[in-house]
Order: sequence, then C-alpha cells, then structure tokens
Amino acid sequence: MVTSGPLRIVYFGTPAFAVPTLEALRRSAHPVAAVVTQPDRPRGRGQKWSDAPVKASAVAAGLPVLQPRVLADADFVGALRGFDVDLGVVAAYGKILTDEILALPRLGMINVHASLLPRHRGAAPIHRAVIAGDRETGITIMRVVRALDAGPMLASSRRAIGSDETSEEIERDLARLGADLAVSTIDRLAAGGLVETPQVDADATYARRLTKDDGRIDWSRPARDIHNLIRGLYPWPHAFTFLERTRLILLRSSVSDEDGGALPGTIVEAAGDRLRIAAGSGVVSVLQIQAEGTRPMSAREFLAGHPLPVGATLRVSR
Repeated sequence: MVTSGPLRIVYFGTPAFAVPTLEALRRSAHPVAAVVTQPDRPRGRGQKWSDAPVKASAVAAGLPVLQPRVLADADFVGALRGFDVDLGVVAAYGKILTDEILALPRLGMINVHASLLPRHRGAAPIHRAVIAGDRETGITIMRVVRALDAGPMLASSRRAIGSDETSEEIERDLARLGADLAVSTIDRLAAGGLVETPQVDADATYARRLTKDDGRIDWSRPARDIHNLIRGLYPWPHAFTFLERTRLILLRSSVSDEDGGALPGTIVEAAGDRLRIAAGSGVVSVLQIQAEGTRPMSAREFLAGHPLPVGATLRVSR
C-alpha cells in the first residue's frame, strides 16, 4: 500500500532494548505521536520506584506517554484512538496486544523482534539463542498478529554470535540493528515497497521467559553447554552452583574439551587465576565469580580470599 507522506506512529516498548528504536524513529521522517509503556514499578537492587528506560526517553523528548495497567481499559483505548495514528511499532513491550488495539492503526502494527524468526519466538530470544549455542541471531521485523510472534516477516538482518559473547553484548548490538532496520522498513512501507513473507510454523521454537531457577548448573552436562548457560544468563538472572550451603554465581567462563579426570562438578584446580571444574565432558574455567552477598571478583581475587579445596564437589542445590 502506498501512503501519502510520513506515517504517524504510536510506539510500544519498555526496556533498554527498545530505546534505540524510539530514538531512531524520532530522528526519522515519521512523527511519534505517543508512546505506550508498562506501568511504573520498583526497580534495581534497592527496589526504588523509577521510570523504565523507554518512558524516561519519551519523557525527556516531551512525548505523550500512556501506561495502561489493562489494555482493554476504555479510557486508554479512547486516548489511543484520539492520536489517529497510521502505524503501531512494538519493541519488547511486554504484553500481548488485544484485537482492538491491533486494529486501531490504519496500517496495522509491526514488531522489532530479536531473533531470526521463526526460531526463538517468545520473551527471551537473545538469551535462549546463546544458551542453545546458536552461532547466529538477528532482527526480524514482522506484522503483529494475535498469535505469539507468528506474523508475516517484512525484513530481517543477521548477526553472528561469538563463542564467548554474552547476552548483554548481543542485546546491545541487536538494539542498534533493530532501530536501523525498523526505520528502513517503515520507509519502505510508506513507499509501498514491502513484501510480506509468511513464517513456517513447523520450524518455530519457543524462547520462554527467564526465571532465576534457569540458572542452576547441572555439572553432568558438557562443558560447552555450561559455558553457554553462563554467558546466556549474563547479566541476569545468572548461572549458579553450590559448594555445601554457599551459593556461587558464575559470571564469566571459558571451556576446554580435555578430560577433567574427575566426576562432574569436581573442582580440579583452584590456585592463582585458575579455577577449573570438571563437567560431564570437558572442563569449565571460571574467570569471574561472585559469592552470594558479595561483589563480583576475578578467579584470582576470589581464591585469594575464599580458598576452595581441590576435590570438592559443586552441586545443583544446597
């Protein structure tokens, strides 16, 4: 569909990942009429009330901000209808949109999704890609439909995943990649140059939401899988293990395929800057570690103050 000039946009987003797209839209030819974001809540270690990143960006730019607790709320729907927008753009908003909301923009709604669909539909596509050991990820711009991340694809861009990269590093890059791709896709939509490609549902995988319990390390797994879990759950919720009743959070690691010569979970070396643990196959070298209630430390710094006995066994639970 060819449109006449710039498109008026309503933007749905909440976390830091969604900020670059909002800022790119503000620099584009397409005006952002309003921003919809999640309600305020306590954040951070101190659980203080603060604006989510998208709200903070929108307020600083002087944009109208809507924060409905319930998307079916009549006042919210009426306010959104009053902005008379052409297109809705969604990036990590955090709620499933209703049919009524989806129908409001004249040209429908598009989503900036952090995976190469149909792989990793769902709430945690970046983390799940790293945990799975994927060598590639990317951004997909798709039509929003009621089914989760199942709409036809409008554009995509690929990014390799390094063998030691964390979710934090990849998310930062994908946020920038998604911002650029969203604007170019909207430009093409306005000009009528888009082709919509249906997803192959049989190829879809589901990237379920992360929980703290996802971080439990099963040392019977191959060392490479444990390394992927550690980097995939950085910076949250973190991979962890137990030495007796002490919870140890593993933040950075490397891996080797050598035979540790010990049962899975056994500390095979703990001296200097070398903290090495036998896995089901191979050995995990811990580079950065944190005892519960303390700050993160390098392996050398940690071992200087917390000697660990070679031969001790790390466990899944206390």
